[in-house]
Amino acid sequence: MAISAAAIAPLRRRCALAAPHIARRGVSALAVVPRLGGARPGAFAPSGLQLSRRFSAASNAVKVLASEIKHEEEQYEQAKEIKNFLKNSPFKLVETPGDVNMASDAEGGEGGEEMSKEATELTVTVENKKGGGMIFYCSTQTGEDHRFVIGSVRTYATAEEKERSSSYHGPEFEDLDDKLQEALDEYLAELGMCTEICDFVDAMAVDKEQREYVQWLKVAKSVLEA
Repeated sequence: MAISAAAIAPLRRRCALAAPHIARRGVSALAVVPRLGGARPGAFAPSGLQLSRRFSAASNAVKVLASEIKHEEEQYEQAKEIKNFLKNSPFKLVETPGDVNMASDAEGGEGGEEMSKEATELTVTVENKKGGGMIFYCSTQTGEDHRFVIGSVRTYATAEEKERSSSYHGPEFEDLDDKLQEALDEYLAELGMCTEICDFVDAMAVDKEQREYVQWLKVAKSVLEA
């Protein structure tokens, strides 16, 4: 069984600077890209005062970033749910630095299962030996019992169909007959979806986001220091 979770839904702040529309010569917008290093020969050269202010601001930002990195690294401690789950379960965590998705894989039962306090979205994929399978689109929920909710279920007959982005993702789970909902829910539970896995997924989502944030701070600091 393999579980994959889209662990992070980061807040993206987008800033855009648009120039007024310029009709002549077919120019419709102006993009300004400041260079952090030296200016190329013949380019506009800032005054000494402008350079001083720019480097002073960059130096201050680097100091603040360094302080934030130090604080975050000192405060970081991996949750006990993560350590206990990885130590006592057959699942193996698979993740790549810089990638917000994670997977937890294990063999068993009738194939594989694949996975991508606040709810964490995850998918559970069950495959047979012929390459056909079902993908359960789920999310965790708070509470003592039944910590996962199924949103929809997608089916595929071949590996090619699985990778096809335009494939039908199935109806909303709540629109299925009650008996079918109950049967599929029990099937996931039998495969191993339980409170411990949901606790691990939620804890790992928070942990992953924290580590990616620290890496983001370090990259920002290195850019400003260049």
